[in-house]
Amino acid sequence: MIASKLLLLKASEQVDRVNDTTQDFVNWFRHSSPYIHAHRGKTFVVMLGGEAIIDTRLASIVQDIALLNSLDVRLVLVHGARPQINTRMQEAGIETRLHHDQRVTDSDTLRCVIEAVGRVRMEIEAQLSMGLANTPMHGARIRVCGGNFITARPLGVVDGVDMGHTGELRRVDVKGINQQLDMDNIVLISNLGYSPTGEVFNLSVEEVATGVATALKADKLILFGEQEGIRDSNDELRSELLAETARRLVHKYSATISAEDSWSETACLLQAAVDACDKGVPRCHLVSHSQDGALLLELFTRDGTGTMISKESYEQVRPANIEDVGGLIELIKPLEEKGILVRRSRELLEAEIERFHLVVRDGAIIGCAALYPFAEDSMGELACVAINNEYRGGNRGDLLLEHIEEEAKRIGLKKLFVLTTRTAHWFLERGFRAAPLDELPGQRKELYNFQRNSKVFIKPLKD
Repeated sequence: MIASKLLLLKASEQVDRVNDTTQDFVNWFRHSSPYIHAHRGKTFVVMLGGEAIIDTRLASIVQDIALLNSLDVRLVLVHGARPQINTRMQEAGIETRLHHDQRVTDSDTLRCVIEAVGRVRMEIEAQLSMGLANTPMHGARIRVCGGNFITARPLGVVDGVDMGHTGELRRVDVKGINQQLDMDNIVLISNLGYSPTGEVFNLSVEEVATGVATALKADKLILFGEQEGIRDSNDELRSELLAETARRLVHKYSATISAEDSWSETACLLQAAVDACDKGVPRCHLVSHSQDGALLLELFTRDGTGTMISKESYEQVRPANIEDVGGLIELIKPLEEKGILVRRSRELLEAEIERFHLVVRDGAIIGCAALYPFAEDSMGELACVAINNEYRGGNRGDLLLEHIEEEAKRIGLKKLFVLTTRTAHWFLERGFRAAPLDELPGQRKELYNFQRNSKVFIKPLKD
């Protein structure tokens, strides 16, 4: 009897674990759907350095790239081959020469470069061509194309050193690449460039990736490296950096980190991201080729798993519109169920949507507040203040309050008031004072809900 009970208990625990796993998957898939919609039809340039190609997780990266392709993301892959070139040169007994951290490419070195790049290209194409049953690539049927999309010119003589066949980017065949993307092909580009005189040049993979992303006006540049992203002084991962902050970090790491350190690669990738942002690419992402699923986690979860570099913050405060009603309902529903906020129907929210202002993070609504003006009394009601539970503790509430105050002053109001049952101290700390019910505008007093017994707080608006 005891043994039977133990077996039943163990079976029940297993069922619970399966149910929890299933629900986790359902929740993740639902939460990823806004990103699936947002990325559809967008152009992403993905840079895979030679280090990523030799990583044991290359197959998983390729599978994730195939998934993006199936979700109608327009993909350009730019690959490098530095370690492969080094290996081929060692095999050929050729010494590597560097000048200002760039390879000096003489004729013998160029042959090694071409051989190594060709092998890497074939390996990527082979991975993208897989379609075995019971694998993520089954049924993918991806078409990969390449060509002379990159026009280059010689770097020439730098500080007295002839760089040989080392070149720099001159032009990107935007029309040709877009024609392939329009046919749902993945475009594969190497770090080799070609000249109108028929020469081949060895380019920096970071320069090619940045140049292609800029020329295509890509929506994202994704850079794979060894590190998962940028960590702060407390060793916490920074999910977002502004380009100007990233620029300062580049100088810091370049000045203090030796060339053998892994941070030298990170500084190089950071510089590429900064250059791309400066030239118009909205967002660049640093992700690790050593972390399984890093690409998907970065693109389809709210906080990602790497570091995003952007020209401007991707978290903003803006007025709401009718398309935001669904996200607004999802945000405030838990607070309504707890009695913290007054319940509002979808119809009411649709009718009053222009009263709301939102904190939006990468397209998702994570905060809101509403302003209801009572012009005759020169007062406005601050209502429905809510921040997603995962994003409390920052300054988002203050940003919303500041935004509402500016809007109230813009339309000529002199005071803000708020009715609350749970957050009195938060408002007191921000300049509100407790006030009797009689100080409310007459129209608002008539609508006061005595069952909720909300406290009244008022704040004068400074000019």
